[in-house]
Amino acid sequence: MFTGIVQATGTIAAVAPGGDGLRLTVDAGALPVDDIAVGDSVAVAGCCLTVVARRGARLDFDVSAETLRCTTGLDRPGPVNLELALRFGDRLGGHLVSGHVDGVGTVVSLVAVMGDASGSHELVIDAPADLARFIAGKGSIAVDGVSLTVNAVDGRRFAVNLIAHTLAVTTLHSLVAGSRVNLEIDLVARYVARLLPGS
Repeated sequence: MFTGIVQATGTIAAVAPGGDGLRLTVDAGALPVDDIAVGDSVAVAGCCLTVVARRGARLDFDVSAETLRCTTGLDRPGPVNLELALRFGDRLGGHLVSGHVDGVGTVVSLVAVMGDASGSHELVIDAPADLARFIAGKGSIAVDGVSLTVNAVDGRRFAVNLIAHTLAVTTLHSLVAGSRVNLEIDLVARYVARLLPGS
């Protein structure tokens, strides 16, 4: 379990065939890795992956074909958001995030908020049609592993606000129209929908 509060940005340094999917080598950057062991969980671009090997600040993960099918950005070198799994007693600064990516969204725009001198930007994303019903104004959503509050929803399209700090410490600053992002809907929305008649 995670919170969607990114602890560091790292880099997928190498990708190689492995099993039915791929083996990733991630340079963990500033992520504290001293007590990371084989078998631990790390959210990589919002996807919960298991550490299968560690060499200093380099972590290896095996990614299955099914995970590759429903995510984006894990099949090639590049920057990724990283977060260690929660421990009992940790602060829950974002919202409960499982690291189970529900689908891939497409960025419509990332633009500065007019009249906002603090550097905030509005990020607009088109969600897959089957996820749209789970996204609600003032609800939570994880985008590439970042916990965000939904500001507005219009059909499949939703908007979130990114403060300057979030842009500075995550990979979201590099998004452009057409970028694909990993989305995880709010856990509460998932279970409420499951309990409703006809769901």
